[in-house]
Amino acid sequence: MLVITIVHPLRTLIGIVGNLLSAMVVLAPVPTFYKICKKKSTESFDSVPYVVGLFSATMWVYYGILTADVLLLTINIGVCAVEVIYLAIFVFYAAPKSRAYTTKLILLINLGIFGGLVLVSNLLIKGSKRAQITGGICASFAVAVFVAPLNIIRLVIKTKSVKYMPFFLSFFLTLSAVAWFSYGLLLRDLFVAVPNVFGFSLGVTQIIIYLIYMNHDKASAAPADSELTVKDIENGGQV
Repeated sequence: MLVITIVHPLRTLIGIVGNLLSAMVVLAPVPTFYKICKKKSTESFDSVPYVVGLFSATMWVYYGILTADVLLLTINIGVCAVEVIYLAIFVFYAAPKSRAYTTKLILLINLGIFGGLVLVSNLLIKGSKRAQITGGICASFAVAVFVAPLNIIRLVIKTKSVKYMPFFLSFFLTLSAVAWFSYGLLLRDLFVAVPNVFGFSLGVTQIIIYLIYMNHDKASAAPADSELTVKDIENGGQV
């Protein structure tokens, strides 16, 4: 009983901290969308990371419902709301071709695939296996989201400029990964804990790269697709 008394408040506290840190990361693209609204154009920005981010968050919401995990539910419901706002702004200001492409992706991934997975899991999978399979899918997408920013590391090394890798975003990604790894460990939920090992490793790598190149000439010209790749890192803060 003593262990339960000590661990559960600690786990809850860490989960709350994880919620706050994840919120900071998810809100990181706000300046990007402010720029889109101000210019009334999406320019070369890409919607795919936000579509994938919404899918990942909705899967975590479903997993949170299956496991009755309130802390997973709160942050990911919030993430869903923010991603929907991002995508609504993007679709509103996008060029016709980009708008049509984004709309198709939303219908395919966030309605078609997500709806299909929920339907199949409820009709064909019973009991605890449903949560296990859903957790496995969530963990796989979480790893994919964490791995995506490797492009930005390549860009920094190539240009010797940290212009497209904000330090505080990397810092909060690292802290968020530590918090959710600890939460998953205390919860004995490997689907939550394991992906954040990758998140922590990536975050530390980004910080090291930043420290190496922070004093180099930041006036180096970045590739034309730099604005696209930075979106990937902006979506890496989810559970």
